Amino acid sequence: MGKNGWVTRSSTSRTARLDQVCATAVDVARAGITEVDPAEVGDHQGVIAEADRLVTHFFECRLAGYRGWRWAVTVTRVPRSRHVTVCETTLLPGPDALLAPSWLPWQERLQPGDLGVGDLLPTPADDERLAPGYLLSDDPAVEETAWELGLGRARVMSREGRSDTAQRWYDGDHGPAAPIAVAAPRSARCGTCGFYLPLAGALRQSFGVCGNFYAPDDGRAVSADHGCGAHSEALVEAAEVPVEELPTIYDDSEVEAVAVGRASGPAETGEPSEPYGQG
Repeated sequence: MGKNGWVTRSSTSRTARLDQVCATAVDVARAGITEVDPAEVGDHQGVIAEADRLVTHFFECRLAGYRGWRWAVTVTRVPRSRHVTVCETTLLPGPDALLAPSWLPWQERLQPGDLGVGDLLPTPADDERLAPGYLLSDDPAVEETAWELGLGRARVMSREGRSDTAQRWYDGDHGPAAPIAVAAPRSARCGTCGFYLPLAGALRQSFGVCGNFYAPDDGRAVSADHGCGAHSEALVEAAEVPVEELPTIYDDSEVEAVAVGRASGPAETGEPSEPYGQG
């Protein structure tokens, strides 16, 4: 027995040749579209060869709401026969067709605020935002409520869940880039406000809840560097009113005459002696 090497076979893909008999059967292909009224089938837009003696004809679709779509009719014939028959008809999108958005699972289609009264939103068992309550976490505040020998919550927020929540809050309408925070005075930050209620746990450093009845963020989680005009230390500065200078008024009747005498002692030579006041 000899050694057998690798046996390879070259495979070449042969381009299908356009069958002229099938390509000229435009009327046969048009008549094969029976799903709609003939007026909904527009001009012939060309043909392509699918295989030997297998050709697809394309027609303009004039159905409302199907802009850019085309009717596709595939026809064929048996060898040595000029009788063309219709294989199938379908409606296909063209290069510039108006298409529906790509399908997404319902979990990915949900947006904040979509959950209404009576709706249920099941949380997947493998949700990365949650961790089993019996596992130790990196947040002491979570441990206080979770580690209760099975008596606590079944699942608590994981580190990924807290990180996603913090980033979402910080980038949202209650972070430092919110229009109301940008317009507020630089000193009117929530972290220094008396109505600011810090959260517990690891989020305490950056977030709290607004407790000011008059603030637009009352009852909402806000970042420590968020702010508004309802800051507890916001003071309204009174406008400075210039004080008119009043003229000085003298009343001679209120002037009291006081006698002043020279101190006792020898007078200097040549200095005249004269009184300094009236007696």
